Amino acid sequence: MSDYNHEQTEAIMVVRKHLMGIPASQLGWLKQLTRSYVEFRAEVACFQEESFVGICSQKCFTSRTSACCGREGIITFFADVVINVLLSTHQEIDALLQTLEQDTGGSNCVYLNETGCLWRLKPIVCEMFLCDQAKKNVLDENDSLRQQWERFRQQERLYTWPTRPVLFDELESFFIEAGFDSPLMYLHRSPGLLRLKSRHGLSNQSLSSPER
Repeated sequence: MSDYNHEQTEAIMVVRKHLMGIPASQLGWLKQLTRSYVEFRAEVACFQEESFVGICSQKCFTSRTSACCGREGIITFFADVVINVLLSTHQEIDALLQTLEQDTGGSNCVYLNETGCLWRLKPIVCEMFLCDQAKKNVLDENDSLRQQWERFRQQERLYTWPTRPVLFDELESFFIEAGFDSPLMYLHRSPGLLRLKSRHGLSNQSLSSPER
């Protein structure tokens, strides 16, 4: 198993095991905490489906010539894993772990199969990536769509960019306080993001949840 697959596997297993063992009140708190983000992702997915599915399906999935689903090129945040596990069935999580274990290499993302991405809610970097051709063919030709996409990009930062308390940081903190660690906890590990937090007066502070 590659280092990438091992890190992904460990994160998924840690998250699933911990979420299965916490009180219902904590689980409900986490779902409430992530609700607006899930709603945001639904809006983005609808926009992508309406505006880009024809271009992206042909260039990226059917022809498999694009780098957007390249081998081990997908940055997965720990919060991506947490949210996906919260939304997924046990069977869906088992499928992710199985494909990571049985992966034999290749040029495509390990999570990409013949029907598409195996994640219930794919990583945010996947959702928000548009290749130059897609942007040229769609956004450059339509001011309204370009402005909507920019609004989505700004909204994304409210959950992921730690110039203020953000969801992705809070989810990492929740697991760190429970004694867990992962290479995917970039908001507590990345030197660049740590410097950004420091410049804005943020530390790796804890947060309050029920029955902690």
